[in-house]
Amino acid sequence: MQLAVENLSGGYGLTIVVRNVTFTLAQGAALAIVGRNGMGKTTLLRALLGYLRTVSGAVRMDGVEVSGWPTFQIVRRGIAYAPQEESLFGDLTVAENLRSSTLGQSRSSARWKEMMDAFPRLNERLSQRAGTLSGGEQKMLLLARALLAEPKLLVLDEISGGLQPALVQHVCDVLRNERQRRGTTILMVEQNLDLSLAVADQIAVMKLGQLARHCQAEEAERAGLLQELAL
Repeated sequence: MQLAVENLSGGYGLTIVVRNVTFTLAQGAALAIVGRNGMGKTTLLRALLGYLRTVSGAVRMDGVEVSGWPTFQIVRRGIAYAPQEESLFGDLTVAENLRSSTLGQSRSSARWKEMMDAFPRLNERLSQRAGTLSGGEQKMLLLARALLAEPKLLVLDEISGGLQPALVQHVCDVLRNERQRRGTTILMVEQNLDLSLAVADQIAVMKLGQLARHCQAEEAERAGLLQELAL
């Protein structure tokens, strides 16, 4: 999916958090938005997906403007969202949580097998209630549930948060494989710079609701972006 955002502003009630954000993301590309907490990164994702009021600007997906659409209609265009906050059904099993991503749609047995191969820990816990999983296992379930829907655009909010280094590397491998094999477009908000640089081909720094810096991932060090974040 191609994503184009033009001068997007929005927020909560009368409070404007995101201001005049503009970027484009080609089919199969990946953009990581980084920055300190409280800069508006999560708010941007929620505004893009219709969870929040947008004051001005436009969001286009494959050339179709979806600004102002309800979230369920936007998601039906082929978007999967793994939010930072808890969004699992804790009383349901791992398998039931996974199946919830494809309700009302035909389910591919081949895709299910791909996810079980990619997340063997989940395969071992299909009958376990999701609320009893460890924090890292719950993050894996969030990601697997999003990927099971075979999205055209995958939106991730701090998917590496709280994960041990080995699991962060596993997330990196899964996402890179998803891009290479399926051409999935990825938009991710991420604090882990190593993961961002390994998965994304574009990096943007968000400050006070605006994209202050935006460059190709391989140019991040030369552009002073990494040093800027370290300060």
